[in-house]
Amino acid sequence: MVDHLANTEINSQRIAAVENCFGASGQPLALPGRVLLGEGILTKECRKKPKPRIFFLFNDILVYGSIIINKRKYNSQHIIPLEDVTLETLPDTLQMKNRWMIKTSKKSFVVSAASLTERKEWISHLEECIKHLLTKTGRQPCREPAAPWIPDKATDICMRCTHTKFSTLTRRHHCRKCGFVVCADCSRQRFLMPRLSPKPLRVCNLCYRQLLAEKKKEAEADRRQAEPLRSAAQGYEPSSGDDSDKSDDEKAEQWPADTEFYTSEVSWSSFHS
Repeated sequence: MVDHLANTEINSQRIAAVENCFGASGQPLALPGRVLLGEGILTKECRKKPKPRIFFLFNDILVYGSIIINKRKYNSQHIIPLEDVTLETLPDTLQMKNRWMIKTSKKSFVVSAASLTERKEWISHLEECIKHLLTKTGRQPCREPAAPWIPDKATDICMRCTHTKFSTLTRRHHCRKCGFVVCADCSRQRFLMPRLSPKPLRVCNLCYRQLLAEKKKEAEADRRQAEPLRSAAQGYEPSSGDDSDKSDDEKAEQWPADTEFYTSEVSWSSFHS
C-alpha cells in the first residue's frame, strides 16, 4: 500500500492539507517516499487532565498536535520518528479505556482510543511501520525510553517523602528520570541527561543518587580501561624536545643504519480508496 501511494497526487494533496492545518507553526511534512497512512483523534493523558489530540500516522513518523478547529486548524505540532517508538498496551482505568503507551527515548505518554477496535487498528499500523523501518535501517528498538509523567491528580501527596501535601501554595513537580509527582524539597537537584535535554533537568533525590552512582561507576570503568595503557607507557621516557650534549655523530651510532621507525477522525478505510 505504501509503495502504491508514495508518488500519487492524492497522497501529496493529503499531506499538503495537513501542513495547511498546522500553518506557519508547523514544520514541512512532504518528503520523497513519505506516505500519509491515516489520522484520528486520540485522548492524550496530559499532566493536568486528559485532552483530545489529532494524530497523523505516516510511514516514517507520527505527528500530533492540539485541536483548534477540527480539520481546519491545529497547533503545537510534535513529530516523532517511528524508529524511536515502542508500544505498550495498558489496562483500563475508571476514567480512561482502550489505553496504550507510546514510548520514545525523549518522551513517553499514554493515549486512549474511542473503542477497542480503533486501538487495535492504531497499534497494528504503528507496529507494521516500525518493523519495516527497523528492518530497512538495521537499527535496534529503543531500549531506554523516557519515563511517562504521572498526572498531577493521581496523588495529593509527594510520592517520595509521602508526607508533603500539595495545595495552591505547595506546587507539584515531576522528576524527569522516574516521572513521579514530587514536592520541591524532594526535587531540588538537577542532573544532565543528554538523551533528554542539553540542560540539567529536575530529578528527585532518589534518582539523583542513582544517577550519581551510575556516573561514578562509568568513570571507574573508564579508569580501569585506561590503566593498562598508562602502565605500558611507564617504561618509556618522554622526549623533552631539547638538544642533548651529545654530538650528532654519537646519536647516529646508537641506532643501526637499517632500522625502520614507522610502520586507522478519519477512518482507516477512507485512505485506502
